[in-house]
Amino acid sequence: MGQNWSLVKKKQEAAVEDFYALSCKTITGESVSISDYKGKTLLIVNTASKCGLTPQFEGLETLYQKYKDKGLVILGFPCNQFAKQEPGNDAEVAAFCQVNYGVSFPMFSKIDVNGPGAHPLFKYLKSKLGGWFNSELKWNFTKFLVDAQGHPLKRFAPTAKPEKIEKYISELLK
Repeated sequence: MGQNWSLVKKKQEAAVEDFYALSCKTITGESVSISDYKGKTLLIVNTASKCGLTPQFEGLETLYQKYKDKGLVILGFPCNQFAKQEPGNDAEVAAFCQVNYGVSFPMFSKIDVNGPGAHPLFKYLKSKLGGWFNSELKWNFTKFLVDAQGHPLKRFAPTAKPEKIEKYISELLK
């Protein structure tokens, strides 16, 4: 059993290193390594500004303000793959989020979350936390909770409101 446990632990450590090796482009064009967020609890969300779920930005910002000093970082990734609900360019998306919802958590450049052009971060998250029937995201505002050690823990459906996720976040940040 000791050898099997050692192998499992090595695979988990390799997966975490794979996660922290990923990088993304911010909504203002800078490259950021996910390793910059080591030691932080992450809530990673694909977003859209023309979606029925767009008001979730308010709840996400509330969570961020409440828990950012305790180690939470929310990462927003605009996506136009679902009914073309994120048609704007990065500057338009950034302005919309700030003006309408006061978003201050990190926002990233528009990406694909499904298909052959899916961003590696979302490929990774989907490989660790599949959904119903398959791992593809079904809509905007799918959320992934990742602990401070880089382990994806839970995937939330688009309709899961941020306030319903708070209990998981507060538990991780204890």
